Amino acid sequence: MRILVDADACPVKGIIVEAARQRGIPVTMVIDTSHEYDDGYSAVIVVAKGTDAADFKLANLAGKGDIVVTQDYGVAAMVLSRGARAVSQNGMIYSGDNIAGLLMGRHQNRVIRSAGGRTKGQGKRTRKQDKDFEEALLKLIADLGKNPYI
Repeated sequence: MRILVDADACPVKGIIVEAARQRGIPVTMVIDTSHEYDDGYSAVIVVAKGTDAADFKLANLAGKGDIVVTQDYGVAAMVLSRGARAVSQNGMIYSGDNIAGLLMGRHQNRVIRSAGGRTKGQGKRTRKQDKDFEEALLKLIADLGKNPYI
C-alpha cells in the first residue's frame, strides 16, 4: 500500500503525512515545476508544468492496493480503473457507484461556463472538511490493510 497525492493544491498534505508516518505507509507527492515541497517523509516527484502532466503521472503510478488523494474526478476515474482507491481532499471516497455522475456533473458545469454562465466555486476550507478527509483516509487504510485487493 502506498499513498499517492495530487499535491499541487492539496490542503491536507499534513494529515496524509501524519497518518502515513504513524503506520509506516510510503507517501509520494506529485507536483509540477511551479511548486516546491519537502516534508522530510514523502517521496516527491516533480513533473513538467503542463496540462495534466501531474494527473497522468499519478494515473501511471497507481495500482491495486494504493490510495490516491485528488480533487480531480478525471484522475479519480483513471486510478479506479487501475484498481487503486481514490479519495477527495474533502473526504469523498470515489467509487464505481459515484464516478460517472461526478464526471457528468463536471461536464455539465464546463458546458455552462463555456456558454458564459457561472457555476458555484468552493468556499473557504473548514475544519469539518479536514476531519471528514482524515476519517475517509483512515477508513481506506483500514480496509486495504484487511484486503489490499478490494
